[in-house]
Amino acid sequence: MILEDGKTNTQFGQELILDLYECDLKRISDGEHIRKYIVKLCDEVILMKRYKGPLIEHFGHDNPITAGYSVVQLIETSCVSGHFSEYKKSCYINIFSCKWFDADAAAEFTKNWFGATSFRRKVLQRR
Repeated sequence: MILEDGKTNTQFGQELILDLYECDLKRISDGEHIRKYIVKLCDEVILMKRYKGPLIEHFGHDNPITAGYSVVQLIETSCVSGHFSEYKKSCYINIFSCKWFDADAAAEFTKNWFGATSFRRKVLQRR
């Protein structure tokens, strides 16, 4: 993994897994709000170069739990993905990169952006 100071270690990368609960329904139901989140997260929070724009689709309509937006944003060092359940007022975000990023800042930014009242997070070191 490429660390913040430019050095490397034996890890291939890190992955931040976020589960956010009791989110603001208006925010997680708005494709443009989700697009702006991806852009700001990549450009200003985790400082990753985006490859093209995010793919954002609203689907899963056969089941109220799965109905909602999903997003994928390729970044030079891997990707950001997210799934939004309007029924559960929750969202599930994964940020994976072989370049170091501040997982605490990404988690706090994401929680605030979607108005979550609580969240769980886990950081995995990938080899």
